Amino acid sequence: MRIAVIGGTGKEGQGLALGWARVGQEVIIGSRVKERATQAAQAINAAIGRTAAVGMLNRDAAFVGEIVVLSVPYEAHEATLKEIQVELRGKILVDVTVPVDPEAPRRLRIPPGGSATEEAQALLGPETRVVAAFQNVSYTHLGHEGAGTCDVLVCGDDAGARQAVIRLVELLGLRGIDAGPARNARVVEGLTILLMGINRRYKAKGAGIRITGLDERQVVD
Repeated sequence: MRIAVIGGTGKEGQGLALGWARVGQEVIIGSRVKERATQAAQAINAAIGRTAAVGMLNRDAAFVGEIVVLSVPYEAHEATLKEIQVELRGKILVDVTVPVDPEAPRRLRIPPGGSATEEAQALLGPETRVVAAFQNVSYTHLGHEGAGTCDVLVCGDDAGARQAVIRLVELLGLRGIDAGPARNARVVEGLTILLMGINRRYKAKGAGIRITGLDERQVVD
C-alpha cells in the first residue's frame, strides 16, 4: 500500500511512516517544504536500510497516496485540509490531529465542530471518508519493531473505512479497536490531554490506553 503522511516531518508523523516502512509499505512524506520532506524520507530509508520513503510537497503526496494520514498541529488543520482537499476525493483520510490549545498546551481546545475529525469530515464532504486514529499513541511507541501493547481507538462514520484503518494499525504491531462514529472522536481526542497529564505526573515517556474485557476473537469480529 502507498501511504502518504502529511505532516510526516513531525515526531508522530515520522514515527508512523517509519513503522509502516519497516513492514514493507511504500511511504510518501508530505510537507509544505519539499526539502524537509526529502530529509525525513532519507532518514527513514537510512533507518531501515532500503528505499521505502520519498518526500513530496503536501498536495503531491496526497495525490499519490492511496490512503492519506494527516498529522499536523490543530492550528494548521483547516488550512492543510483546504490545500489537499481535491487530492483527497475518493480516499480515506486518517486524521491524527488533537485540538490542543496553543496558549495552554496541556489543555484541550473544544473545536466549534465538536472534534477535529468532525470538522475535517464537514469540510471535505462525503467524497472523502475521514477516520480518527493514533491520537492516544505516543511517538515513542512507533517506528520500531514490537511497537508495544497500546490500543488504538478508531472512529469514523464509514464502517468500511474504520476496518481499513484498523488493518493499518495492526501493521504497526498495535491493536485497533472500532470505536464507532466520528462523534466519538470528541472523547478520543480529549484522552490525549489526559495522557499528557499522566506522563507529566508519573514522569512516563508514553502512557497509552488498553481496552480490557475483549478477547482477540471479539476484536477481529
